[in-house]
Amino acid sequence: GDFLEDLAVFIASKTCDGHKSTAPGVDLEFFNKGVHYVVSIKSGTNWGNSSQQKKLQEDLQNAVIRVRQSKHMTNVQPVLGICYGKTKTSYVRGYLKVVGQNFWYLISENENLYVDIVEPIGHRAKQHNEVFLRGKGRVINRFTKLFIDRFCDDTGAIDWVKLVKFNSGNYDLSKFYP
Repeated sequence: GDFLEDLAVFIASKTCDGHKSTAPGVDLEFFNKGVHYVVSIKSGTNWGNSSQQKKLQEDLQNAVIRVRQSKHMTNVQPVLGICYGKTKTSYVRGYLKVVGQNFWYLISENENLYVDIVEPIGHRAKQHNEVFLRGKGRVINRFTKLFIDRFCDDTGAIDWVKLVKFNSGNYDLSKFYP
């Protein structure tokens, strides 16, 4: 997510003089064809619960007010930019929701950018994959050992009573009964 957000801000800085926004909840601002865009960037379409989506709506509305007051701009467009997915462009909760190819086009005016960035992203992922897999193996081994030490008997069988007591044992209701 952070990598894609940083990539989008970088691309916008090169293509439309975009910059990282200082407004809360807004990642990118740029000006194109007479419109000042305030953009919150998410990596994929399933990015938040209803309270997070409501907060995003408020953050974008506040950013629009700030831009209109400080720059006397009337044409300000709040955008939820989503880096990948196939959802059609639409207005949602007062902002423009732009996904996948359309998002990358919005910040670059290059219809093929969404495909062009795949190779560099894959190269970066490959660079980090080996380190990630080694670290992941160590974590799995540590947690497996910890689980066996705490919740298995001498034969290696899971002591379900011990596990359930660890997970759910919290009896203190007697303190609240008369």
